[in-house]
Amino acid sequence: MTRQQELTDTLKQKFGFDSFKGNQKAIIENILAGRDTFVLMPTGGGKSLCYQLPAIMMDGTAIVISPLIALMKNQVDAMRRFANDDSIAHFLNSSLPRAAVESVKSDIMAGRTKLLYMAPESLNKLEYIEFLRNVTISFYAIDEAHCISEWGHDFRPEYRRIRPIINEIGEAPVIALTATATPKVQHDIQKTLGMNDATVFKSSFNRENLYYEIRPKTDNIEKEIIKFIKANPGKAGIIYCLSRKKVEELTATLLLNDINALAYHAGMDGSERSSNQDKFLMEDVNVIVATIAFGMGIDKPDVRYVIHYDIPKSLEGYYQETGRAGRDGGEGVCITFYSRKDLQKLEKFMQGKPVAEQEIGRQLLKETAAYAETTMCRRRFLLHYFGEKYNEDNCGNCDNCLNPKKQVEAQDLLCAVLETIIATKEKFKEDVIMDVLNGKESTDVTAYHLNDLEMFDSISGEESQLLPSVIRQATINGYIEKEIENYGVLKITEAGKKYLKHPTSFKVSKDNDFNEEQETAPQHSGGACAVDPTLFNMLKDLRKRVAKRLKLPPFVIFQDPSLEAMATTYPINIEELQNIPGVGVGKAQKFGQEFVDLIRTHVRENDIERPEDLRVRTVANKSKLKVSIIQSIDRKVALDDLADFNGIDFYELLDEIESIVNSGTKINIDYFLNEIMDQEHIDEIFDYFKNEAQTDNVQEALKELGENNYTEAEIRLVRIKFLSEIGN
Repeated sequence: MTRQQELTDTLKQKFGFDSFKGNQKAIIENILAGRDTFVLMPTGGGKSLCYQLPAIMMDGTAIVISPLIALMKNQVDAMRRFANDDSIAHFLNSSLPRAAVESVKSDIMAGRTKLLYMAPESLNKLEYIEFLRNVTISFYAIDEAHCISEWGHDFRPEYRRIRPIINEIGEAPVIALTATATPKVQHDIQKTLGMNDATVFKSSFNRENLYYEIRPKTDNIEKEIIKFIKANPGKAGIIYCLSRKKVEELTATLLLNDINALAYHAGMDGSERSSNQDKFLMEDVNVIVATIAFGMGIDKPDVRYVIHYDIPKSLEGYYQETGRAGRDGGEGVCITFYSRKDLQKLEKFMQGKPVAEQEIGRQLLKETAAYAETTMCRRRFLLHYFGEKYNEDNCGNCDNCLNPKKQVEAQDLLCAVLETIIATKEKFKEDVIMDVLNGKESTDVTAYHLNDLEMFDSISGEESQLLPSVIRQATINGYIEKEIENYGVLKITEAGKKYLKHPTSFKVSKDNDFNEEQETAPQHSGGACAVDPTLFNMLKDLRKRVAKRLKLPPFVIFQDPSLEAMATTYPINIEELQNIPGVGVGKAQKFGQEFVDLIRTHVRENDIERPEDLRVRTVANKSKLKVSIIQSIDRKVALDDLADFNGIDFYELLDEIESIVNSGTKINIDYFLNEIMDQEHIDEIFDYFKNEAQTDNVQEALKELGENNYTEAEIRLVRIKFLSEIGN
């Protein structure tokens, strides 16, 4: 039998496929020939088969290094089903009891096991190193190889030790596989694994069936998600959240609104997590709400949508997670909710990490923000990020291409950018280049005397809004190069130099504007986010009258997003009103009766049928964390200690306390305020909110009271005191 025939027969008999997909056959032949192999293949491209099939055909056991226990279990179960033999694949990790470990070792020594899955931490153990020295190893497969690079989206220091351990155990060919790697990460992987002579197989990153959309993250996000899921009944979907807490809250909200959903995160009991995953795979439940731990190696081809509640930390993470939709080539809708606040929060979480790691993290966040805010084709942007050229200007399957923005001529602006990069000797990042052109005397501009340059302050305010788009488009068109190793320093290419000599038309459109008002949707007139703008305006008038009667600022009664929700879901009694976001039991009982009376009359007089499908029922805010916070404040625990105790950032703690107060619960944080602030400063901020403020916006308060006088945290703390004492 020829090698070709053997390959085809093994594929059919063991895996049930009639033909190979993409580069699979060439990759497998390269491994069978004993050569190091680097595989860059998008999610859904069939990476696992690339090492599973040659492992079956070769003598000895293939060592597969994988980052997650859940991922190993799925792969082992799948292999056992294919081969109808439990001994063909095993995993060794910390979850196994001693008897099970001995059984695995016995199968390997008897030559029955073709694939052994291990975490890098297990590979480090002396016991396993000594055992594997006596095993015939066919090859080493490093799955999720991007974990090796600090520039990868899921860096694992243990992955850096893989090559030295391979050298200790015994030489054998190495195959590294990843679904997401920029050119910089690819180089890191090959260098660290000592496989610079490897044959490299790159598949296209273009997933034509995936639709990409970015939406502004407003207070109505839960409603938008619920409406989307109900408009797509019976379809499988994954909703990603960055925190375990948000996973549980959103799952509870979906269940309350008659959507059968399950949660998945690392803090859950292992058996419950595994059970929820299996129910999703077996179609017992269609929606899973998860942290990013979910999905690695999940072989579910018919996921029809992936929703990101929070923007991911990197484009690698975004691409990998969205890639779990439409793996069968069918429909795949990828919707991400974006807010600049989320990026700022992610940046705060990096504080305390090594400086180099913070710089890398910031650079990755910048790329993510650029992707979210760009008005150019999202597919083209993504493919360029991963080192692939996409020549179409309009892919026809992303929000920007389906709703293109008006373009303007930017030839002169591009020339100005290129000239500035040359004048600054190609030593600075895009922020500094933009500061020079905008005439902003930032630290770098003044330190390096860049304000003496001829092009300093050379463009108008309107043109400055186009600069990010010009730089981005020029990079993708090959006029500018971004040096990743130097954290994004801009260099001018040969094509850029030629363009300067012979400029041609260069059109761009202004970035999408995700401003603060859009994110939080608070102060705007007309009830743009409300289904019933007439009712919204009536509710605003009522709030004004109530505020005047009680001598309170209107925002203390109810904030605009709460009024918008009322004008959308029509609560007609106190019980329904207390489910409105930002209302809660306390506010509903204190201020609510007049509002529900007005809504009831409006509904009756206009013969309005209340849309049940738009009513988002919310879970009462009585989570364990909130109860714990209230009890700790009652015991006068310092708030910074309270944040540390609960393992959350101080600003996250403030978010929780604000949520408690906004729901009508009265708390007293005077003991903490008096420790950290002078009484006159507390009084000044308190008086501002009581007598001057038109809104409770923190940035407005900082502007009015002086950013040099107060910190954001101080303003928020006194605002909590004010809303608790006056509003609750």
